[in-house]
Amino acid sequence: MRINFIPFSFELDTVSLAGSCIWSLGLYIGLDSIKQWISDRLERWFNFAEGWMYTSAEEFEETRPAREAQNAFYASVFSIIPFLVAGALTNWAIDVSFGGSSWAIALGIMTCAICGLFALANQDYSDTEDED
Repeated sequence: MRINFIPFSFELDTVSLAGSCIWSLGLYIGLDSIKQWISDRLERWFNFAEGWMYTSAEEFEETRPAREAQNAFYASVFSIIPFLVAGALTNWAIDVSFGGSSWAIALGIMTCAICGLFALANQDYSDTEDED
């Protein structure tokens, strides 16, 4: 696919982009503990980074619940970025080693299905563990 901007143009390989996104989804679903760790660290950093913007402690404490909720949302959204990078690298490695994008997409779809089943089983186990 060719995308034209005013001063220049570049080509975007949509098959590699799709494969990278599929692998990112599979890794995001399967690596739940890493996802939570990244999201928690980002949320802590966002909460820390906002502290210098307030001059009064009263205003800082007054807006704390809204700011922390907003920072939790931003941390959740930005936690996707490392998985996009890992998915692109995984797609590239499979593309190079097997010699075709169809292998990368097929294995990515299988990874999504297996990681989804693993996440469902892990969620069911953690729910029954809390009841005891």
